[in-house]
Amino acid sequence: MDSTIPPSWEREQRFREMYDAAYADLLRYVRRRVHPSHAEDVVGEVMLVAWRRLDDVPADLSAARAWLFGVARKTLQNTRRREDRHDAVGVRLADAHHGSADAGELPDLVAHRADIAAAWPLLSPLHQEAIAMSVLDGFTAPEAAAVLGISATAFRLRLSRARRTLRRHVESSPAEAPMPGQLASDRSPR
Repeated sequence: MDSTIPPSWEREQRFREMYDAAYADLLRYVRRRVHPSHAEDVVGEVMLVAWRRLDDVPADLSAARAWLFGVARKTLQNTRRREDRHDAVGVRLADAHHGSADAGELPDLVAHRADIAAAWPLLSPLHQEAIAMSVLDGFTAPEAAAVLGISATAFRLRLSRARRTLRRHVESSPAEAPMPGQLASDRSPR
């Protein structure tokens, strides 16, 4: 019987040692930078990168810990960029919808862009995807349906519902909403 240790076991052992040495500190680092409910997901992504690139991780535990923190920093930056792009979709949608405006229309355009940007996060991911594929990516219904693996009719229905929902959110005016602690009957028309 061969008494040598298989390389896969050594690899697993090395990863476990690194994980045990850095996980708690890494989680604290990430929790200070993102919502606590997302911290474990970010650390999980970092550990996945470490597993996949274990040969690139320094052998010294202290250096490996620093390497992991560097990966966490880059992961957090990528997450922020992704969120920034997501937030900017509403503004790009307003631009695509209105095109160029005259100087007299500028205040209305700015208000409409703000309304769309505020309404965008209220949409479900399915609705956001349907509108973005149609407006931003310029897909026809059959093309978008092919990307999503659904029928063109199903995509048209999804897009119609998404537009209706977006329109409803944009048209609901914050001025019509009661202030906290104020009843609808307490509001006076202006």
